Amino acid sequence: MLANWEAILTGILLVLMVGTMAMGRFAPDIIMMGVLVILLITGVLEPDEAVAGFANRGLITVGMLYIVAAAMKETGAMSRLTAVLLGRPKDERSAQVRLTIPVAFMSAFINNTPIVAMFLPTLAGVARRCKIAPSKLFMPLSFASILGGVCTLIGTSTNVITAKLLDDANLTTDGGPVTADNPALEFGMFTLAKVGLPIAIIGVAYILIFGRKLLPDRTNPIEDAETQGQGYHAALKVNPESPIVGKTVEAANLRNLPGLFLSRIERDDDSIVAVSPQQVVKPNDVLVFVGQLESVVDLQQIKGLVPSTVEQREEGSAQNPATYRPNLRIVEAVVSNNSSLVGITIRESGIRTRYGAVVVAVRRQGQQIPGKLGEIRLRPGDTLLLEAPPGFSERFGSTEDFYLVNERVTPAALRHDRAWAAIAILALLVVLISFGVFPPMTAAMFAAGLMILTRCCTGPQARRGIDFQILTVIGASFGIGKAMVNTGLAEDISLTIISMCSSMGPWALLAAIYLLTTVFTASMTNNAAAVLMFPIGVAIAIEQGLNPMPFIVAITVAASCEFSTPIGYQTNLMVMGPGGYKWLDYTRFGGPLTILCGIICVTLAPHMFGGF
Repeated sequence: MLANWEAILTGILLVLMVGTMAMGRFAPDIIMMGVLVILLITGVLEPDEAVAGFANRGLITVGMLYIVAAAMKETGAMSRLTAVLLGRPKDERSAQVRLTIPVAFMSAFINNTPIVAMFLPTLAGVARRCKIAPSKLFMPLSFASILGGVCTLIGTSTNVITAKLLDDANLTTDGGPVTADNPALEFGMFTLAKVGLPIAIIGVAYILIFGRKLLPDRTNPIEDAETQGQGYHAALKVNPESPIVGKTVEAANLRNLPGLFLSRIERDDDSIVAVSPQQVVKPNDVLVFVGQLESVVDLQQIKGLVPSTVEQREEGSAQNPATYRPNLRIVEAVVSNNSSLVGITIRESGIRTRYGAVVVAVRRQGQQIPGKLGEIRLRPGDTLLLEAPPGFSERFGSTEDFYLVNERVTPAALRHDRAWAAIAILALLVVLISFGVFPPMTAAMFAAGLMILTRCCTGPQARRGIDFQILTVIGASFGIGKAMVNTGLAEDISLTIISMCSSMGPWALLAAIYLLTTVFTASMTNNAAAVLMFPIGVAIAIEQGLNPMPFIVAITVAASCEFSTPIGYQTNLMVMGPGGYKWLDYTRFGGPLTILCGIICVTLAPHMFGGF
């Protein structure tokens, strides 16, 4: 029986929150902020208690780690690593091995979301080259990133948040006061590896052993640009210093790019059509592609490819466009009926002089465009894909030359020259946290600051890299968790679990906590589940006179290792579309893995962190 109306209200709001999130009609941050506001208005929470989570060091650490991950993406360091690690697998099994093991390792040190985002386009090409269904690879990508994330303190945002909760709780193994002989419990860089590493190893083994049978054999629902017969006509010149020079088309991963078709190579006065996979790429080759917008934009990120309409300047020029590309933006511009560009070729148009932009690609709806890019004669309705300085849409969007101008906020090219600096800063971050040189928040802020100071990413890129929705969920969940403690709801739930499971021993209590956290994770978000379950797990451990650490580890792992639904972890949603998955595909393949991870954690945690 609940003791007071505050606890009853908090319990009702918690049930409604979980149910609304499970329906998926509203964003989690909106739902949780709504609950927080109700708790504040009704007086269940004081204002300082409601907003304390937004100043929490764990939340700030997560925000700084997002900036580090953004810099890894903007410099191409992530894509460089993915290309090397994936290589050129020959079949489905080798592709899964090359994918899951490196992803699991990388996700222990880099946030899962950007890792999955960087692997997605590369993986689509691998699936096509190996002639295997993308559905055999995308779910293993998400699952491997989750498994690797439970191995270190910075592997996922959930680990960081739980570590901060543990630090604030000031707990000891026996529940007594903190002394020199009885130090406070804490998460170090590799504390979770005692349980997380076995889970990752066995989880990856499960993926490799059962993936071929349990994963669906389903093709990508998105049609190839080649079969569509239309799209952007893009022409990019190969910089003599490009790493793809001297490689075959297949070795350079140009043959089966997702959403792109390499239609021909222009070399001097020759045009090579029906390009062979063994054709060697040479300096100053012009690669002509037909493809979708996003695929052409991704093509821009390959080091050493520049728009073919850029004129080569003198050797050694400081402003050689082939090697020097300022902070440009990708812009879509539709040629109007009254445009002065109509009827003249791209080369004659003087777009670079008039607008400070260069043409990357042209799209003429429903038609193939023959000839070289510079010789295409523009017509009304043609869509130009341009590289232009920021502010192009404001300067030229209202002129008679264009109907519509759409400027993308992402840069036209990656900062490839900063890739090794980004990797070095990430390594420094790992060292600083591993050896306790700085607290995690300080180390993360230092690394994020270095990324900006060394121009691995700009200030706007850093801001865009932060997932404010996730941070809002985390901040709000702290307030809701505080309400559970203040009203006694956490204690009531823990006593209910104790009364149901205590006769079966501490192992049953630990299993119940793991199961309840998994249910919460599948119903809301992993971070919120961890924050809400933390006071319940601690209350049970203290009430029973048990070491709280196994319970806290179980909550941390369970909040991440939920594989049976697409909403259990955001990377599962990211791969759902590209892999063509249905809800039950996750239950069929991820359900057994969820149970397996739970068994491993509940079995190992008491042995690794103090037996019952």
